[in-house]
Amino acid sequence: MTTPKIAIIGAGPAGCMLARLLHLASIPTTIFESEASPNYRSQGGTLDLHSVSGLAAIKAADLLPAFLPLARYDGNTKITDQNLRTFLHLPNSNSAEDRPEIDRADLRRILIESLPAGTIQWGHHLQSISIHDDVAAGKTTTTLTFSSGVVHTGYALVVGADGAWSKTRALLSPDHHVPIFTHIGYHELRIPSAPQSAPAVHAAVAGGNLFASATGRWITLQAMGDGSINLYTTFAPVDAEDWQARCGYDTADLEETKAALLDGETGLFGSGWHPVLQEAVRAAEGRTVARSLYMLPVGFRWEHRRGVTLVGDAAHLMTPFAGEGVNVGLEDAMKLAGRIVAAVRGGKGVSSGGVEDGEDALDRAVVEYEREMWPRAERVARLTEGQMKDWMFTDGAPASVIASSTARVVKFHVPGVLHPLVTAVVWLYFFFKGWSRR
Repeated sequence: MTTPKIAIIGAGPAGCMLARLLHLASIPTTIFESEASPNYRSQGGTLDLHSVSGLAAIKAADLLPAFLPLARYDGNTKITDQNLRTFLHLPNSNSAEDRPEIDRADLRRILIESLPAGTIQWGHHLQSISIHDDVAAGKTTTTLTFSSGVVHTGYALVVGADGAWSKTRALLSPDHHVPIFTHIGYHELRIPSAPQSAPAVHAAVAGGNLFASATGRWITLQAMGDGSINLYTTFAPVDAEDWQARCGYDTADLEETKAALLDGETGLFGSGWHPVLQEAVRAAEGRTVARSLYMLPVGFRWEHRRGVTLVGDAAHLMTPFAGEGVNVGLEDAMKLAGRIVAAVRGGKGVSSGGVEDGEDALDRAVVEYEREMWPRAERVARLTEGQMKDWMFTDGAPASVIASSTARVVKFHVPGVLHPLVTAVVWLYFFFKGWSRR
């Protein structure tokens, strides 16, 4: 078939990975991104890429040489209680195949710089999508209208990689496209030059990740590649979606936020929290951002529509409690790109077993991608929801949930036939540690 005209909405990891993989197959794309530039806003903390999903996509995109110098393999992961008593410690492995970490901003830069100049059209905020089906000609044409009034048309396929509040998702699922408020809020803070400004905090994090838990409270400390530490103070339940307007302090003011978090009587992380964790909050500098966590229903799907599909958070928004979101999105891009390339090169591998022509082959490729992606993403979303409920909505965390949570994660990665054995081993381990009260 002739090379289709493809648009991607959103220049996040999944959208850029898809464009990169198609570029390697000489299939051009255009990415429309609402941000004015790649550095328009903070890109958040670190990501760990998994060998069968995110890292596999990096390899398929021929980006390992750019990735390796920025990746980290020496970070520890600790789960503790609010007194820094360690419940689970995962030491570093120094293996290039074992969940390397990379700053989100670095990953995005690698992906953006791997694309031909002009691939990303910055400052294009999507307003609406319209689809015209020419049944007689067997063609589907999609038109994109942007808030500036600019219109682009003639696309055989539009891929929505436009994140949590996806306009593309709204087209495919107009009645069920709005994410669910999880009743979880958080503040994002940053400790610059942590070895000098907060040496005790730096030592506790040990170049990796530290997760400190109590009932309805969760502090995440992530070591960044530049020596800073990203800090997330997460709390639940949050009754109202507009909690930032009701909380009684300016959530955009760093000093007010720190005071509210650390107040000895009413602070979320005040009395009862280890001094090193409190020092982490005090040492934060610069801006602070308050956000709520949202998710799509586990098992979210849409009725297939010719000419449009979704990848990444647009397809399966989930909370960060399993650390799987970006990996699923990168795997989406890898799987979709593979099917598009097969269709363009002659339709090989379509489920009907035959060779299709033109846009029928492309549409079949998208159908097969969606059928593969939905159960794969649902499995991850179910894991994530279970972790979220354990860590944010269960009394007595971490002691009450460490065994069940660990067993859930391990079972996710092993065949079902081994699940009874895995469950028994994990529970026995924590039983003898004295941390399996649930």
